[in-house]
Amino acid sequence: MSAVTVALGAVGASMANEAGRWAWESVGGLTRRAFGREVPAPTGAAERELLAGRLTARAAIDPAFALELSAWLNGNAGAGAYRPVVPMALPASVRFFTDRREPLKQLDQEADRKADGRPRIAVLHGPEGIGTSALAVHWGAREVRRFPDGQLYLDLRGGALGTSPTPTALLRRLLLDLGMPADSIPLGLDDRLTAYRTALAARRLLLVLDHAQSAAQVLPLVTSAPGVFTVVVARRPLTGLDAVGVPVGPLSGKDATRLLTELAGRQAVGAAKATLPAVLARCAGSPFALRAAAPYLATVPAPRVGEADAAQVAVEDAYGRLSPEAARLYRLCGLRPWAAIGPELAGAISGFTNSDELLAELAEQRLLEPQRDGRYRYRPMVRAHAEQAAVRQDGLAAGMAAVRRGVESLLHFAVRADYAALPHRWQLGPLYRELGPGEYESPGAALAALGGELGNLLEAVRAAEECELYDLVCQLVEALWALQLKAAGHDLLLPALRAGVRSVEKYAPGTDLAGRMHTQLSFALVESKKYDEAETELMAAAEADRQAGHLRGQATAVESLGLMRLRQWRFTEAYGCFEEADRLLGGIAEGERGHADVPRARALLRRHRGRALVSEPARAVEQLELALAWFREHGDDYNTARTLTNLAEARLAQGRPAEAAVVIEEALVLLGRENAALHLPFLHALRERANG
Repeated sequence: MSAVTVALGAVGASMANEAGRWAWESVGGLTRRAFGREVPAPTGAAERELLAGRLTARAAIDPAFALELSAWLNGNAGAGAYRPVVPMALPASVRFFTDRREPLKQLDQEADRKADGRPRIAVLHGPEGIGTSALAVHWGAREVRRFPDGQLYLDLRGGALGTSPTPTALLRRLLLDLGMPADSIPLGLDDRLTAYRTALAARRLLLVLDHAQSAAQVLPLVTSAPGVFTVVVARRPLTGLDAVGVPVGPLSGKDATRLLTELAGRQAVGAAKATLPAVLARCAGSPFALRAAAPYLATVPAPRVGEADAAQVAVEDAYGRLSPEAARLYRLCGLRPWAAIGPELAGAISGFTNSDELLAELAEQRLLEPQRDGRYRYRPMVRAHAEQAAVRQDGLAAGMAAVRRGVESLLHFAVRADYAALPHRWQLGPLYRELGPGEYESPGAALAALGGELGNLLEAVRAAEECELYDLVCQLVEALWALQLKAAGHDLLLPALRAGVRSVEKYAPGTDLAGRMHTQLSFALVESKKYDEAETELMAAAEADRQAGHLRGQATAVESLGLMRLRQWRFTEAYGCFEEADRLLGGIAEGERGHADVPRARALLRRHRGRALVSEPARAVEQLELALAWFREHGDDYNTARTLTNLAEARLAQGRPAEAAVVIEEALVLLGRENAALHLPFLHALRERANG
């Protein structure tokens, strides 16, 4: 029974990939045949354990079923398994690092504390610019041998607390860094937490959580694993987090002078002997301010009465040294918390053609931080200064126009990349026809480009909704479809997809666009196992497409509801949905919108009907063979292999193993060509049953 329980849990957690969904649907069919009726899919650990007990009891009295169950277990023995890696994710440390002896000692003490079941965790806290992040990274770089299983790093900052990364998204990032393939990462928060804690249980590893804003952000990531040390970096102590507090204050005068000397050189410091006291007073021990002041030792003015802290003063000083064009670009790009700013986005926002030079000027003044991909990002404190300066100097209208230009630039990029990643799907947005697909070497390259810009695209959706640019919100959301379909980051996309639904209900309710927005949201909700909410969205999608007279969209919504029913093991209802979707497709006359896609859509529906007929294998075979003929005729190897796999299961259910073996071998060859390695263990298990 324990083996069945474990397998059900592993397969249920692996439904982010096709193979996991296959295995889950397969055990649903097995359960249906075992008990002669539909059994709802288990939704939690207690229900999985109960079902495992029933399946085990049935196997004890039914040898044929015992063989089927054993084959299913063998085929999914490795579900969720992956080859772990040693992550080295810490950013590079700074070259010149001064003092901090006491905080370093406190980190050493907590890291050395005997493992006794309590998490090892410390919070470095201090005002922005004081060097808390640099301290955490420097300590991690110094102690790399202490952590042979790797170092993890997460930046928890967001535009505001409400837009900070969710625990689900953060766990996804950590599991990726630990070596778990993207399409094997569990869908739900609880399953991700289990996978994360399991991965860390026997590792000696450092976890740095930078720019933490609250204990709630940090707590899901804390582990009691004896070899893990968590270092949190925050502006203040985090109420509600049990951790060793390590305050980080200003550098002493002696250490500040030493840092300036290392940065600027002895000769420059000696030449600025007259102004050095004023520089040190103005910088007030802030490493950020000292680094910003180092190239200008002879020109830093004396402190002003009543001014802000040293880091804010340093930002104002740097801003005052900018050229007029760079200052304007700095202000306008700071109006939104863009994930990464490159020349194309900066040029669109500012209107300047030399944005690469201006960005370099901002980086030289330490107003932007270079990122690993060659783009830039604001520190939160610096962006706040830029935004306030834009409001004062540029005004609301100019700021809104700049944000819109940035959003439109990202929309144009996303449409072309999405089109290139999925060239054969039907689109609604006008820019698809106007711009065409982007020039990428392959659909995979286009998908990778979309993924690399995801942070900015999500921010563009937020910005467009806040500016009431509802048409742009919907177009952006539609252009996320390739990522949604192929990259599996549904938890990252959910806020944008919800914005799409909110926007379309204000902008264009009862239209085909509304149908598309509701359908896209429903897909993410299904993948997140939020089935009740997904059903509501699919019903809304079908109604919007009905009002718009868009039969193709209406059929898609009904088909999607059927696919969700398969996931829930509600096979009879699923079959009814596929029948209804086929009826709707039959109403699309030649020359009407969507007619060209009807043959392929109907072939897919035949395959789906075969999947739903788990208790009637003869009828399932009829549907699957019709679908197979179409896919073979049109050279669709991937869907041919998928249909062959379903056909093999149906033949085995008919008691015709020799015929099953033939189609299994063909499916193995086709999937091997497609590099679909995740599907192969399931097929090997079917082959074992067929040859057994």
